[in-house]
Amino acid sequence: AACAPIFLWLNHIVDGNLILTTAAVAGGACFGDNIGLISDTTVVSSGIQNVEVIHRIKHQGVWAILCLILSIVLFFVVSVGMGLPNTTANASEAIDQIPGEVWDSLKVENPSAVTLLNQVKMGVPYYMIIPLILVIIVAVKGLPTLACLGLGIVSSMILGLVAGTVPSIFGKGGFLELIYSGFSDAGSWVIVMMMWVGAFGGIMTKMDAFAPLSNFIASRVENVRQLMTCNALLCLLGNAALSDEMAQIVTIGPIIKTLTDDNVEASEEDMYKLRLRNAAFGSSLGVFGSQLIPWHVYVNFYIGIASAVYPLHTFKATDIIKYNFMGMIAVISMIVLTRTGWDRFIPNFDIPSEPDVKIKKKESSLEESVLRPCITEER
Repeated sequence: AACAPIFLWLNHIVDGNLILTTAAVAGGACFGDNIGLISDTTVVSSGIQNVEVIHRIKHQGVWAILCLILSIVLFFVVSVGMGLPNTTANASEAIDQIPGEVWDSLKVENPSAVTLLNQVKMGVPYYMIIPLILVIIVAVKGLPTLACLGLGIVSSMILGLVAGTVPSIFGKGGFLELIYSGFSDAGSWVIVMMMWVGAFGGIMTKMDAFAPLSNFIASRVENVRQLMTCNALLCLLGNAALSDEMAQIVTIGPIIKTLTDDNVEASEEDMYKLRLRNAAFGSSLGVFGSQLIPWHVYVNFYIGIASAVYPLHTFKATDIIKYNFMGMIAVISMIVLTRTGWDRFIPNFDIPSEPDVKIKKKESSLEESVLRPCITEER
């Protein structure tokens, strides 16, 4: 909501490719959503797999940044291949091009985007990126999530007061009000989805409703990497079937957790790494996978924003899917690296393989059906 008005109207000024620009904005938004410390998808997927959010981000951080770099390179190469002009413009010019009805729509749908756009138009000092850099550094160092957030909040407040982007600490429109609204917006959805996990997931687990699916997959995999690849594919299929990344996370998450816990023999340290990958499957394949599914609610959410801020074009799902290189690279690389074991070449992203971990040996269904009555009768 904040970036689309700037970049779509910048594209209008420099005569770029609207579809390429739209896909780039969507891909970048998904990158931030997938790696954010307080992103609902990150928090919920980590909670379901019983891993720390900060460990999850550290696990996938280098991989996510590499996907971002590859996407940037690909966007540039494609733009050159399209023969797009080298015309330059600035954000202030783009904001001046935004029609009045777009401003009215943003004020209703996302007032904070209006505040940000006005700040960008006035000019935001480059040093305002320092809080983001600080948070990334301490997160990589392994500090607790709340400590990372606290450092980011305090440094943002101090530098914002110096830059004038924060008018005051207290009062209406002050820094504390912004913090409150930000956490309430993000936290309320997380609480709702965690309640869904507790209710739906708990009931289905008590019923052992996932047993047929789990048994089917477990009976056909020969090693742990095959099992983890199946977990990834389950997340993608669930995302397509449910058309919502959060619904996929809370529905498929318990299934892949049970599959891993019940069918893998490993040390607690190695099991934790597998849980980290399962959490990454839920969030990453949920967020990035959504960008490749035409009927997905997330794609239509972006279409709604793009249509509101740039009414000169009738947007379709294919506008976002066609050039969403970020989504394509993230989804394909996640599955390929997991299956092949090439994830060992990416720092913190590798998962254990045989012989450190192995699939538990189970009786065949025939043997089990024959032996169980005999054992019962003997007892």
